[in-house]
Amino acid sequence: MTSSSNSTCKSPVKTVEREKPLQRENAVASQLTQKTRSISLDLRLSRGIAQVNDGNYDQAIAIFNQILRDNPSSSEALIGRGTAYAFQRKLDIAIADFSKAILSNPTTGEAWKRRGQARAALGESLEAVKDLTKALEFDPNSSDILHERGMVFFKSKDYIDAVADLDTCVRLDKDNKSAYSYMGLALVSVGEYKRAFEAHEKALQLDPNFKEGWCHMAQSYQELAEAEKAVECLQRALSIDRRFVNAYRLLGLLKHGLGDHKGAIRELSAGLEFDKLNLECLYLRASSHHAIGEYANAMKDYDAVVNMDIDSQEKFVLQCLAFYQRELALYAASRANVNYKWFNLDDDIHPMFKEAWCKRLHPKGVCEVVVRQPPLRESLKKGRVKQQDFIMTKPKKLLLETADRIGKKIQYYCPGFLHNKRQHRMAGLAAIEVAQKVSSTWQALRKTLISRSKSEAKGGKRSKKKERNNVISENRGGVCCSTSSSSDTSSSCNCHEEKSSSERFTLSWEDVYAIAVKWRQVSEPCDPVVWVNKLSEEFNTGFGSHTPMILGQAKIVRYHPNFDRAFAITKNLMLERKEVYNAANNLVDLSNPAKLEAIEAARSCCDLFGTVNEDFWIVTPCYSTAFEGKSLEGTRLTMQKKGENGFDFSIRTPCTRPRWAEYEAEMAAAWEALCEAYCGEVYGSTDIGRLEKVQECILRLSFYWYNFMPLVRGTAAVGFIVLLGLLLAANIECIGNIPERLQTGKQSCLQS
Repeated sequence: MTSSSNSTCKSPVKTVEREKPLQRENAVASQLTQKTRSISLDLRLSRGIAQVNDGNYDQAIAIFNQILRDNPSSSEALIGRGTAYAFQRKLDIAIADFSKAILSNPTTGEAWKRRGQARAALGESLEAVKDLTKALEFDPNSSDILHERGMVFFKSKDYIDAVADLDTCVRLDKDNKSAYSYMGLALVSVGEYKRAFEAHEKALQLDPNFKEGWCHMAQSYQELAEAEKAVECLQRALSIDRRFVNAYRLLGLLKHGLGDHKGAIRELSAGLEFDKLNLECLYLRASSHHAIGEYANAMKDYDAVVNMDIDSQEKFVLQCLAFYQRELALYAASRANVNYKWFNLDDDIHPMFKEAWCKRLHPKGVCEVVVRQPPLRESLKKGRVKQQDFIMTKPKKLLLETADRIGKKIQYYCPGFLHNKRQHRMAGLAAIEVAQKVSSTWQALRKTLISRSKSEAKGGKRSKKKERNNVISENRGGVCCSTSSSSDTSSSCNCHEEKSSSERFTLSWEDVYAIAVKWRQVSEPCDPVVWVNKLSEEFNTGFGSHTPMILGQAKIVRYHPNFDRAFAITKNLMLERKEVYNAANNLVDLSNPAKLEAIEAARSCCDLFGTVNEDFWIVTPCYSTAFEGKSLEGTRLTMQKKGENGFDFSIRTPCTRPRWAEYEAEMAAAWEALCEAYCGEVYGSTDIGRLEKVQECILRLSFYWYNFMPLVRGTAAVGFIVLLGLLLAANIECIGNIPERLQTGKQSCLQS
């Protein structure tokens, strides 16, 4: 806040005509007294304001207290004292003083402005906007007030109004670098990237040493996944001020997103040298230590975050996540020196714990029910794990090079998706494991088919029918899965290793996908990549994935490219069915011709929402190939009102028990069809023409996986990893990359 102006409090002097001598003398004496008091008041006010400007807040408050004892309704003194309290972060007391000043003189614009600022600092955005709007009535061309209100709009994610205020501000004050910089951030949020970087560049032209401006530009580049440009901006900020903690934090966040966890730790540790209690840096460093198996260091940082006093909702969320991830790090540490197959997060971790982790809930309820993980073993307290052979041999090098080459194919070439080398390697290794285990399974099934074919030649048609039924049953489920009980679904991918010798090569579709799920859980342990049906009873109410394209007024950089297609599908389905479901899951009739005409004409979320006038959703169809004439529930396209001018337009996939059972059967049938297609006459062929049916079966399985969406997060990545692995197993080479601006998961589920 800036200090209040040095305004004076003068008393009016009345003129008296034809006064008697005594009356005239009394009037003059009164005027002199009032002038003396006014000068004295002005001097004391000036001293108080000077103390505020010098940061001597207690002395300033003492001066204003003296003034208010003599003049309890002095709006200038109330504003001055309130400002001093505000700088001391005693915001409630400050607001009380500003409110008294407004009562004393409702036309004092400065009081409205100051109260708006204090309310904004408390997070009372609506009240702050009202006060600042009132202040603008007294000074419509105040760039200062417009800047303040624009900042409140920005922090409350009202980006459209933020851009409007900040743009007006810089027209009035062309040298306001802060307004330009924040306008750049707001413009990125609403998808106006060209204007955004013009604003960022203008801010830095005004002041090349504006370190906050360099960080803001870096944030915008990072939002678009332009990592190299973001790094350049952050290094420029650090060249200006090597103690600038926010630049280290953003560098750590960027390197974490690129999969360079050791690099992230270096940057975050550098920032913590200058601010040892920076919660965001501690949390990110903890998760980086966690990811690379440095559990003792992760524990220290997680504990520091959990035990810290917090002052915002954002920090509270990080504190909750630190609690859950600390427990998960302890679980991983307990499995660090045992066989990989014993790592089974989905079955070993309590369903309520996983659900609270996914939803970022307060851990109090979890602690009352869930047994905590045992403390870190002494061997891990010093950061040591069991000695392993880390010598890079030629076979290992070849394996990693192959994994990197395969794994790169999961990369989306869309704004917002960083090139994460760690995830690429994870994906490649997972795809190779999928290919190896599926290939072994198909080899065993091929031998079984050949053996049974010989038996059929001897045993006749009766034997043939019996053996054929056995093969179908084996491929469809096997002992690793149950299609009748969702509680047994998504078994460990290693369970086939423990079967009897006659069954050890049987692999279910869940086992195949669980391979990739486990790789993702190990490589990125802070991402809640878990099976939805392994959560608590919330599974019954339809908890599932949520992919927003519009959130409030923000166009989500990663997913907004799907907006036009999703919006068109929503309109077409509404026109075709003439009904939608509301938030209570009740049907809303849209058959009125006027409504249908309005739907047809809708061009925005606001237009389309106005045709229903309440939150609604409509489901896309997903046609079964296993059961003729059956249509499964695809994904839900959901429209919800957010605030006064915002919407949540999302792709949602609630996994209810009935829906899960339907997709489980569809996936089993698709997997069976794939096994039969490859293990027949084309087995071992490299002729793409002969393998066309196999390729179609792999794509069919992937299509239903994407529509199923059985994971809380990571369904798309896991689905493409398995697709790559299945193609490898079938001797089909996947050439090229995913086309630009195309997202495989969204392409599959956005069908009309």
